[in-house]
Amino acid sequence: MAYFDGASAGPLHPVARQALLASLDEGWADPARLYREGRRARLLLDAAREAAAEAVGCRADELVFTPSGTRAVHSGVAGALAGRRRVGRHLIVSAVEHSSVLHAAEVHERDGGTVTQVPVDRTGAVDPAAYAAALGDGTALACLQSANHEVGTEQPVAEVAEACRAAGVPLLVDAAQSLGWGEVAGDWSLLAASAHKWGGPSGVGLLAVRKGVRFAPQGPGDERESGRAPGFENLPAIVAAAASLRAVRAEAAEEAARLRELTERIRARVPALVPDVEVVGDPVRRLPGIVTFSCLYVDGETLLHELDRAGFSVSSGSSCTSSTLAPSHVLKAMGVLSEGNVRVSLPPGTSAEDVERFLEVLPGTVAAVRERLGAPTGPRAVRETAADLVVDTIGRRCPIPVIELAKVIGDVPVGGTIRVLSDDEAARLDIPAWCEMRGQEYAGEEPADRGTAYLVRRLS
Repeated sequence: MAYFDGASAGPLHPVARQALLASLDEGWADPARLYREGRRARLLLDAAREAAAEAVGCRADELVFTPSGTRAVHSGVAGALAGRRRVGRHLIVSAVEHSSVLHAAEVHERDGGTVTQVPVDRTGAVDPAAYAAALGDGTALACLQSANHEVGTEQPVAEVAEACRAAGVPLLVDAAQSLGWGEVAGDWSLLAASAHKWGGPSGVGLLAVRKGVRFAPQGPGDERESGRAPGFENLPAIVAAAASLRAVRAEAAEEAARLRELTERIRARVPALVPDVEVVGDPVRRLPGIVTFSCLYVDGETLLHELDRAGFSVSSGSSCTSSTLAPSHVLKAMGVLSEGNVRVSLPPGTSAEDVERFLEVLPGTVAAVRERLGAPTGPRAVRETAADLVVDTIGRRCPIPVIELAKVIGDVPVGGTIRVLSDDEAARLDIPAWCEMRGQEYAGEEPADRGTAYLVRRLS
């Protein structure tokens, strides 16, 4: 089985396993106690904090360990907003932040605060000028991920941090995806990360808050972790997390070069092997191991199941793999195709042989899924039977609306219009993406008695 979902969770690094087992024997006592076992536990905790702070690029007394990366984000956002409440209640986030950041923003908005979402381009990157324009006198905090978890695009953190610093606004960076590869550039104020992303154990996050940042921890007070992460520290997991972070950093340069070559191979060969594919994300400014592509006329859930049966574990942002039946907020913000979406995220150690086998299996798997759905297999004969057509796909989910559109595009003359009726949220994203890929004009949407009518004008 080839595990290609390292962006969700990486396999436990051998150093993490060794450190975890060793500290189970040595680090079980309360590090706040003064007796021998407590002092031994405190030494382990202090050493882990020093190692993690060195990797982050901050002081040891600026870093605390949390029960998860999500808790680190939530605590960081809430504490920074509370600490700067007198300044204002305006929060800035990018449209492609991890759900932990967006959920924190939703809570802030429900509590009476205001939130600005900065848009991204088709590669998933923000424009630093847009962040600068969003900053105002009442802005309490800005948030920006270091790299996107779904498409791998690296964000211009240093430029955004410079704009925030000039405006006197702290910047919180979600570095979960990138910290294992290196320090986050720029003069950021707060940083959050999660150990299971770099091969550490799950259930350990870290939060760094620079000296001078106004910060007011929320919730009941606790004497542990500077009052910013209540509860007894999971010391064996913390030690393993710090040890594995140091280990992966030592291997990062060599492994990054190797994984970049493998993902470049996937980026180049998938469109050549599989027709009607859109590779998304920045082709240059991206993480080493992540490559994401979407396949027209494919049910994402079925594709993932078929790849799993073939021995490959991948993930997807397609709406048909989600219980909400809504496409990934990242793909939606980018304005790219969401149906048949596949994220391949190679963990360190992935072999070239596994990648080659994936490239051998993928074309046949996609073709089989398309055949099962009755997708068009080639150019359709031009019949031009009507100047305007209505295609009713109410109650049918992705990728059926786009498949039905593709089947009838030849039935209208050049300049003719097709109205696709759909109540599937993914159609709002996938029909415009299909038009761009096919050289047709997307003319917008209009209300319908049932669902929404998406207008497509034939240009060729």
